[in-house]
Amino acid sequence: MKRGILVFLLVLLTAGFSFAAGSAEKEVSSEPIVLRLAETHGADYPTTQGDYEFARLVEERTNGRIKIEVYPGSQLGEERAVIEQVQFGAIDFTRVSISPLAAFAPDFNALQMPYLYRSPDHMWEVLNSPIGDEFLDSLEPSGFVGLSWFDSGARSFYNSVRPIKSVADLAGLKIRVQESALMVGLVEALGAVATPMPFGEVYSAIQTGVIDGAENNWPSYYSTSHY
Repeated sequence: MKRGILVFLLVLLTAGFSFAAGSAEKEVSSEPIVLRLAETHGADYPTTQGDYEFARLVEERTNGRIKIEVYPGSQLGEERAVIEQVQFGAIDFTRVSISPLAAFAPDFNALQMPYLYRSPDHMWEVLNSPIGDEFLDSLEPSGFVGLSWFDSGARSFYNSVRPIKSVADLAGLKIRVQESALMVGLVEALGAVATPMPFGEVYSAIQTGVIDGAENNWPSYYSTSHY
């Protein structure tokens, strides 16, 4: 349906501290700086593997002065709660979807619209251009630094009631969406009943009939056994 864009965030206050700690004018402590990174997906998920690689590179390139602890599987909370914790400095980094992030930087709603890009290459041409930089820079008034973009793949609908072969097949289905007013409006415009909820609650909600299905990318659908 549409491509999912993810953003890697760093709390602005911590960024200033981390870089100041490396100043030649300050005495460098022998104790490493330990920072926390929150991830909603499990340890074997592609984005989590990216988190671990990021942590490895930071430790390697600071000669062990900065260590990043990765907390997968929503150990530190679901995305919206984690973003808020990053905002006031309780968590240092997170990797999140742009839907909950749009509540803090409304410009990101534009990137949630379906069929924006002709291809993955076209998407990266946009995100790695000054256009993408403008979006990342728009996070700073809310206290964040946007570090990079992740591609979470194309999102599709799935449900436990019937195959979806046309827009008409969505009529009346209770579909989980991310906690975003834009996503609620989009799914309801397609004829479904939009039900916003955290990602971690989707499995049990399908199982108990609270919702009929959801929309997400293939790795999320498979790794959480939504089938």
